[in-house]
Amino acid sequence: MESAKIMVDNAKVMAKGQITLPKDFRDALRIETGDKVALIYDGEKVIMMNAMHYAMKALQDNMRGAAEESGLNNDDAVAKLVMESRYGDKE
Repeated sequence: MESAKIMVDNAKVMAKGQITLPKDFRDALRIETGDKVALIYDGEKVIMMNAMHYAMKALQDNMRGAAEESGLNNDDAVAKLVMESRYGDKE
């Protein structure tokens, strides 16, 4: 696995609290005009993430282990659930 590239840059805070995110950061975070960002305060630092990616990561973290707890621990169990969802329980 490739290690994360550390990027450092300075951004000036304007009168209304706005900053311009440098292009290298926008590219690395895959942020385009109009996208939202998630800002996470962690002690003395702020972590910025693409809001869509942050939401997906939070969902994945919250759902971790849910399939196994529900008995969906193999392909057959998942296929059975899909069939039951589509056509009802025919057994």
